[in-house]
Amino acid sequence: MINHADGPLQRETGGQPNLSADDIRHWGLSLGFQDIGICSIDLAPHQAHLQHWLQRNFHGDMDYMEKHGDMRARPEQLLPGTLRVISARMDYLPDAEDMNTVLADTDKAYISRYALGRDYHKLMRKRLAKLATLISGKIAEIGLQHQYRAFVDSAPVLERALAENAGLGWIGKNTMLINAKAGSWFFLGEIYTDLPLAVDPPQPASHCGSCTSCIDDCPTGAIVAPNQVDARRCISYLTIELRDAIPEPLRPLIGNRIYGCDDCQLVCPWNKFASATGEADFQPRNNLGSAQLVELFNWSEQEFLQRTEGSAIRRIGYLCWLRNIAVALGNSSDTGRASTALRSRYDHPSDMVREHIHWALAQLQERSEQPPADSLVIAPQT
Repeated sequence: MINHADGPLQRETGGQPNLSADDIRHWGLSLGFQDIGICSIDLAPHQAHLQHWLQRNFHGDMDYMEKHGDMRARPEQLLPGTLRVISARMDYLPDAEDMNTVLADTDKAYISRYALGRDYHKLMRKRLAKLATLISGKIAEIGLQHQYRAFVDSAPVLERALAENAGLGWIGKNTMLINAKAGSWFFLGEIYTDLPLAVDPPQPASHCGSCTSCIDDCPTGAIVAPNQVDARRCISYLTIELRDAIPEPLRPLIGNRIYGCDDCQLVCPWNKFASATGEADFQPRNNLGSAQLVELFNWSEQEFLQRTEGSAIRRIGYLCWLRNIAVALGNSSDTGRASTALRSRYDHPSDMVREHIHWALAQLQERSEQPPADSLVIAPQT
């Protein structure tokens, strides 16, 4: 039997304290995490929010969100015996070309900053497994063991809700977890455990106040209300999760964003406190931080697979990659190079890719036929 009433884990027989939350935090920081928190498994308020979101069909084609809805809010169903969740965050903002500069250059490809380097799933899961091993080794000294599983966006887990309950921040109006000292440019991971660890105080309240920058600046109006994102309009959903045609009315609003979107984070005032990552693996690979759209569109499928090896980008597949870039090329300013690249795949075997290419060419043709703004002469009134 174990007792945790005073914080540290110890034998009920009165043995010396053997494991505390401070131990776990110390190990987590040594492994490269920036923060560690511990919470209980009570997610009732967040479960109600999730059900309301699902009922409004804001999840789009992400059927897995509805399929595992209850399990997301009930950790003990995912891992029987779970009593606590250890939540960890890791900064990922890379040293890359200024984001606003890339977004303003319509001939460049904008890729969400989290995906520029190595896939975070494996890196973080390995670190969490090491943390769990350290915990196991410590409690083994008094003859105890624990059952655990580590998760990094890889199972039905309400990671932001758990992190909020563990005191790592609050869920902002853009539904991102925001930390008052670190902003929101970070990953989250969890360890489910059957150890009755002392819990940390939850985030007491949101600190978004009257700010609506994320709502006002969302390119597609996907943040329909505070804490409510309609995924069917979200650029991250459209370019990553959606496997069919992107709705035509939304295509011009996507701009040059070919994988994900960071706009709601870019305008968040709390991100003035964000720090660049110290992880070399999160730095940009293959010049993806500022690559030209035409260059990426010209990749063969083999090149795509080679240059996205070990990257989160690979999961969308080559066809969605071409689909996304075709839309961005249709929104670009270099109509000559863009048209040449698009026409090189005019007869692509994929109906989806071909349709987006034809749409993009039509957009470029329409713009090329319009006279430049400075050539318009307004006759003086007489």
